[in-house]
Amino acid sequence: MAEIVTFSMIKPDATARDLIGAIIQKLESNGLRMKAGRLMRMEASLCEKFYQEHKEKPFFHSLVQFVLSGPVFVMALSGANAVGQVRKIMGHTDPKQADPGTIRALYGESIERNSIHGSDSLESAERELNLFFNETEWK
Repeated sequence: MAEIVTFSMIKPDATARDLIGAIIQKLESNGLRMKAGRLMRMEASLCEKFYQEHKEKPFFHSLVQFVLSGPVFVMALSGANAVGQVRKIMGHTDPKQADPGTIRALYGESIERNSIHGSDSLESAERELNLFFNETEWK
C-alpha cells in the first residue's frame, strides 16, 4: 500500500501540559511514522493562513488567539491511510464526544482546547504540510 503523508499539530493546551511525548507515542504506537517535526511559535499571519477556511466563522479570532498563546508541535506523519488514521486516533473535536482512548478523550479540555489538529483530507494535508515544511522534509 502506498505511503500517505498527513499534517498534524499538537496545540498549546497540550504543549503547556508537557503532553508532546505522550501524544507522539500514541500516534506512533498506532502505526504512524514521523517524517518531520518541530516545536515552534506560530506567527499571526501563518496562523490566519492555516485557519483560512474558518475566517468568516464566529470562533476564528478566538481560535487564532488560542493557537498563538503558546508553542505548537507540528508534524508530518506517514503511514497507510495516514489522514484517516490520524483522525481516528485524535477522536471527535469535542472531547466529551470522543471515543475512550482517543487523544482528545484523554487530553482535550474543550472543543477549542482539544490538544491536537489533523488534516481532514489529502488536499488539506498537502496545503498544511507546505505551510510548515519544505517538500524535501515530508515527501
